[in-house]
Amino acid sequence: MTDIDTGALGPQAAYEAYLAAGRFMIQHAPSTGEHVFWPRVVSPSGATDLQWVEAKGTGTVHAITVNRGRGESYNVALIDLDEGVRMMSTLPDVETAAIGARVRARIETTGEGPRVVFDLIGEEGR
Repeated sequence: MTDIDTGALGPQAAYEAYLAAGRFMIQHAPSTGEHVFWPRVVSPSGATDLQWVEAKGTGTVHAITVNRGRGESYNVALIDLDEGVRMMSTLPDVETAAIGARVRARIETTGEGPRVVFDLIGEEGR
């Protein structure tokens, strides 16, 4: 895998560079043990020793809503990653999912660039 020179980039640009390289990365502060998402320079607890680590890529649906439009419908989901952080995303292959359903991340490339989306795993994904 290509190594990204994150020292030359801000946190958001580094996150996007990792996605473009096909890697779902989040930040981790060794001094506190906390994981961080959205990318930032200081953790919520004040730690500044943030390092990029590969996300496990699994989590659970915390909340989900379906937005219905004239042309198409899509969902917006809050996903609790197994590392303990929450992120907003979508489950593009289903209309909705049960709260607590297990999901797995994948990187999807769109016209606007790469993004992290989730697929159901286990019984819900069959």
